[in-house]
Amino acid sequence: MTQTSTPSAPAPSSNLHVAVLGIGMMGFPMARRLCEAGMVVSVWNRSRTKAERLLPFGARVADTPADAVAQADVVITLLEDGGIVEDVLFRQGAAQAMRPGCIVMDMSSIQPAQARDHAARLGALGVHHIDAPVSGGTLGAEQGTLAIMAGGKVADVERVQPVLAVLGRSTHVGPHGAGQLAKLANQMIVGITIGAVAEALLLCEKGGADMARVKQAITGGFADSRILQVHGQRMIERDFAKRGAVSVQLKDMRNALATAQEVGFNAPITTLFEQLFAEAAEHGLADLDHSALFVELASRNGMA
Repeated sequence: MTQTSTPSAPAPSSNLHVAVLGIGMMGFPMARRLCEAGMVVSVWNRSRTKAERLLPFGARVADTPADAVAQADVVITLLEDGGIVEDVLFRQGAAQAMRPGCIVMDMSSIQPAQARDHAARLGALGVHHIDAPVSGGTLGAEQGTLAIMAGGKVADVERVQPVLAVLGRSTHVGPHGAGQLAKLANQMIVGITIGAVAEALLLCEKGGADMARVKQAITGGFADSRILQVHGQRMIERDFAKRGAVSVQLKDMRNALATAQEVGFNAPITTLFEQLFAEAAEHGLADLDHSALFVELASRNGMA
């Protein structure tokens, strides 16, 4: 099941009450779109000042996760990792404060096994769950063009379509945890392709070619990709301001390897790139954009 929303201004929506937990680089533009779509939006963030940026758009800022979700029809979590999702839901009282029948839409990037565990624990409280991680970055969040990978019951995904349609294009990919599996596949492809683009451009520069002209020359051929166009351009411009961090890419590669081990799958390419991103992080690049793997590879070749 796939549904696409219009990338322009969100259309007015019913008075759905949506709680958003986690107002970071992705949470802010996504919550703002929900406000602009006419939904009743409550927000919470560990650093309250980040959540308060949504006050001019009509959001209510809650002091605790439990307060944010108490009247919600849909609860969106956009948190750093599975451990933090678990803490906010089950240790800070959010799950216990939700009304029976509420749907938790976890849009964080976590391990599939964690998503399945959260779904079971929420189900015991009468709360529904879908894992719905996203791809498309901050630009996609701002424009409402995110690719949303949804795992869970079809009926639950259909119920939250008014919310999903404001944020992007959703595809139901299977049962609980399947959305996170799809996101891991996405992140494996992203991380590996960033490395391929970086290594290829550096080889060209080392050999005397102009990287910008090389990118121009291969655009439209079989090697063209969104990674080449977006991240390759960042490499050419040496613009490594954080959009998707090296540290987050490393977390995703490690989640992919943990899942591979769980199901008995050998992933040698992901293993290699986990090592490369880990070394980039160790060398001070953790808080730069994941395209900064270029810097790590350049340093190895005396080109920094």
